[in-house]
Amino acid sequence: MTTAATRSLGKTVRLFHALSDETRLRLLEQLRDGEQCVCELTDTFKTGQSRLSFHLRVLKDAGLVTDRPEGRWIYYSLNRDALREVEDLVAWLKDSSSRNMPARRC
Repeated sequence: MTTAATRSLGKTVRLFHALSDETRLRLLEQLRDGEQCVCELTDTFKTGQSRLSFHLRVLKDAGLVTDRPEGRWIYYSLNRDALREVEDLVAWLKDSSSRNMPARRC
């Protein structure tokens, strides 16, 4: 289970930043079907490789996707462990907020 003590704030910020963009969310959705080459993603999104590479880099830096070079192409896939971490983090936040503890007075 993820807790504030075991997760670095910087890593949490990178995760939420990566998830805060529509293109990156669409990339994650596309990768749900399995590993895909950057050339396939470029065709699907009908955009330039440099634009997608930027977004894929953000997702990779956040740990949400992994890449595998093969020849001159790079294949991307979801990092299921990182997605479980996000799920655990959201569950931890939800659990923390459901305790309904009154606010401390200043």
